[in-house]
Amino acid sequence: EKKTMTLIEKNGYHDSIYINAAKIFQGIHTKKHKDRILVRYGDDSVSPMLTFKDEYFQRVSYELAFNALKYQDLLEEILLDSCVYPCHSIPDELTSLLVVMLYDLQERKFQARETFDEEEPVAEVRKIEHYLYSFRTKLAAALARCRIKHDALSIEYFLPETIRTQAQRASALPLCVWINTFKISLQDVFGDLEKKGFTRVESVLDFDGYTYCMDQHCNDVLFFPSSLKEELLNLDLFAECKLLLQ
Repeated sequence: EKKTMTLIEKNGYHDSIYINAAKIFQGIHTKKHKDRILVRYGDDSVSPMLTFKDEYFQRVSYELAFNALKYQDLLEEILLDSCVYPCHSIPDELTSLLVVMLYDLQERKFQARETFDEEEPVAEVRKIEHYLYSFRTKLAAALARCRIKHDALSIEYFLPETIRTQAQRASALPLCVWINTFKISLQDVFGDLEKKGFTRVESVLDFDGYTYCMDQHCNDVLFFPSSLKEELLNLDLFAECKLLLQ
């Protein structure tokens, strides 16, 4: 399962991730003035109960929810322009799930999601998934019209320039990783990383592919190139909490 995490992320998520992401989004979505409300999200006065299988499921659920939040206005415009929303068979309580799953569907270029035999299906997720996928052509056309209307090369161009700049800077920062010395020694970490094809270098300026370096002041902190994030998180060292991403 650990080895397929990245593949799962590219082809869709487990049902439980969509449900948790929708619950998170329900509590953080941008609320608009009454005279501007076109998309209704139901009651969010009660704090949602979140249950995560593990740290990976928690991280991805929050990432999915915050990505939907970043593009909330665009996603709502796509739903309205395509006439996919409103729908009498989808109650307001499922609108957050609709928006979250629409974000993921357009990320997959409106391709079908892979499902996995070992996961327990969630009825609400399968209902929304089937509904969105049945209108995938209309949704893709609505997205294309939005891009033409706003002269946007990609959906990232719908974000304010300040947010785009912040995202670019954040993606370029090295990954900071703490060695959990309660579970593993530094030398064992170095040996394990070497077996996985990583090379230790002197500083972040020497990063080139599968490389890492030690912090100059804390000998239990390592830095990795940001481009290796998903591959690192799929290593046993992270799955067993011997390395922790900061």
